[in-house]
Amino acid sequence: MGDTLITIVAIVLAALLMFVFPLMTVSDRGDDISQLAVQNTTVEYVDSIRTTGKISLQDYTKFVQTINATGNSFDVEIELKVLDENPGKKAAQTEVEKIGENIYYTMYTSQIMEQINPDPVTYPNGRTLALKEGDMISVKVKNTNNTIAQLLRNVFYRVVGNDTYQIFASHGGIVTVNGK
Repeated sequence: MGDTLITIVAIVLAALLMFVFPLMTVSDRGDDISQLAVQNTTVEYVDSIRTTGKISLQDYTKFVQTINATGNSFDVEIELKVLDENPGKKAAQTEVEKIGENIYYTMYTSQIMEQINPDPVTYPNGRTLALKEGDMISVKVKNTNNTIAQLLRNVFYRVVGNDTYQIFASHGGIVTVNGK
């Protein structure tokens, strides 16, 4: 009886070592590849906005399609800090002509989408949101689905949570040109 139990345990351990751990390793590599692709695409998208000074519906749609091509679904958060220049004059004696304090107001994804895609019937290609030099853009992307690696990890390590995500990318910067 003791030899039979040891044999069964040995077979189960061998199966784990031969099948499950290589599957976990391969699925982790797949997530790493998706992570790299999403990070590169996010950097390209934000840098394109920074250098053109424009956010368009076509570019946004292309960005979302490219990151979704990894086989995952994503939540894209865009934060735009628009420079609201105060035309007042400072009272400093050294620089009388210097413009006053600059203030930023923030626009988020839903507000930006309302601006670039107000009415699909009237504007089938959307509109373009023109930015000005000094505006700041930030894009964060995280996956909303469970990848195979996450599912396997949850089974074997009991890692569970609603806010866990495997693939995340963010990039931001200051717009360098006026978009017209």
